Amino acid sequence: MLNGISPLLGPDLLATLCRMGHGDEIVFADAHFPGESLGPQVHRADGLMIPALLDAVLPLFPLDPYVERPLTMMDAVPGDALDPAVADRYLAAVNRHQATELARIELLERFAFYERAKTAFAVVMTGDTAKYGNLILKKGLCGAGRD
Repeated sequence: MLNGISPLLGPDLLATLCRMGHGDEIVFADAHFPGESLGPQVHRADGLMIPALLDAVLPLFPLDPYVERPLTMMDAVPGDALDPAVADRYLAAVNRHQATELARIELLERFAFYERAKTAFAVVMTGDTAKYGNLILKKGLCGAGRD
């Protein structure tokens, strides 16, 4: 354990977050996501919900301020609907920890989301069961804006 770091973050995930560079992406996936078959390294966080994971990660992990939307969620398939409360919970966590508020989350069609996840630095498989709860975060610059 370390002071100032959430006990929800294990050493393997911390090392992955540290190794990521500016513009790299990480997927926080729900319990149904096919993370193991997509290719990037996978971390298991089966007992965690994505909002709790965001609260643990975002004090350490800057989102990329140089892109319009550093957060991307899977969009609903035609004939289905998103629960807006899911995105609201994610944005609430982001706004608690990041210097600037994000107005929106990008939505990406299901299979396009899977393709993008294949190029992610890592996937974190959570125990979250929120429908379409998968989220991609794009890393920004650590220490940016500090004197």
